[in-house]
Amino acid sequence: MTKKSYGYFMPPVTIMGVGCLEDIADYIKPMGFKKALIVSDKVLVQIQLTKKLTDVLDKINVEYVIFDGAQPNPTVGNVNDGLKLLKENNCDFVVSFGGGSPHDCAKGIAIVAANGGKIEDYEGLNKSAKPQMPLIAVNTTSGTASQMTRFCIITDEVRHVKMAIVDWHTTAVIAVDDADLMVAMPPSLTAATGMDALTHAVEAYVSTIATPVTDCAALKAIELIAGYLRRAVANGNDMEAREMMTYAEYLAGIAFNNASLGYVHAMAHQLGGFYDLPHGVCNAILLPAVEDYNAKVVPERFVEIAKAMGKDVAGLSLEVAAASALTAIRELSADIGIPAGLKDLKGFKESDIPTLATNALKDVCGLSNPKQATQEEIEGIYRAAI
Repeated sequence: MTKKSYGYFMPPVTIMGVGCLEDIADYIKPMGFKKALIVSDKVLVQIQLTKKLTDVLDKINVEYVIFDGAQPNPTVGNVNDGLKLLKENNCDFVVSFGGGSPHDCAKGIAIVAANGGKIEDYEGLNKSAKPQMPLIAVNTTSGTASQMTRFCIITDEVRHVKMAIVDWHTTAVIAVDDADLMVAMPPSLTAATGMDALTHAVEAYVSTIATPVTDCAALKAIELIAGYLRRAVANGNDMEAREMMTYAEYLAGIAFNNASLGYVHAMAHQLGGFYDLPHGVCNAILLPAVEDYNAKVVPERFVEIAKAMGKDVAGLSLEVAAASALTAIRELSADIGIPAGLKDLKGFKESDIPTLATNALKDVCGLSNPKQATQEEIEGIYRAAI
């Protein structure tokens, strides 16, 4: 056998369970932090969801300043603005509060605060010299798993591309997954983030660097998403569905944090960077088209995905059984209101496909895809998703 080694990346501490946010006080106090930069977005501040966090900090006499400038696709400018506020207020740690956008923005701020330079310097794999400023990531969605991963996605608004920063130094010291904070998510966001989690699990499961550890996490995540996402979208107050989606997202995060991702993310990043579109929706639309390409290479993996999604594949040929996984993905997307194709996305133009494909082939997320694609094949996948 060829010798291989694998890194396993996880936050030192994860706090989970309904109402667990208050428990972060027990971890912050021994660390001796004095002042936090809270990174969030304007909506979460306006609806006062962030007050649940600041109430905890107030109780333990930890000061804070709030940066609410994380955009849905956080930019280089967002990182720079947050970094400026952190320095002006002499903050000694960062708390991200929200979904993937605040978490990624906070990671960008924290990594530059500790290492210097500019966020563009860290695009790619493990470019930093030392860990970011301590980050506590409080999650309010069930999709990106950015609260516990080493992935940080920042939009370069000059080049109109999403930079993939994959660096173990961007891992939070504490991740918080409290399903109580997710009740506020509207159905459309619940759907988009849930499909993002499904994409993470599927891409990790068919990755070229998947292991038995990541396989277990990915398949359980797929099973939970297939079983609970429809319920969470239909009724945001269904706490069982909310909590199970929290576990699903986290398991999918374990999977892709260690097995990486593939062309769905590499291609979705281009759509997000080019048109400022919702990441989860882009993933959901591209997922069946990309996996149709991958299923021809590793059909046996898609048989297991089909089973995890509840499909009866007994007696079916390998190819038909594998295809039923794609059917299950399309059915789930349709049931929760995901747009049918790229043509339904604001700003998308078929004439941009060659540029999108060129950029997608440079994205580090595509390196673990089951089969490396050509420019023509990536363009074909984009067109298949129209």
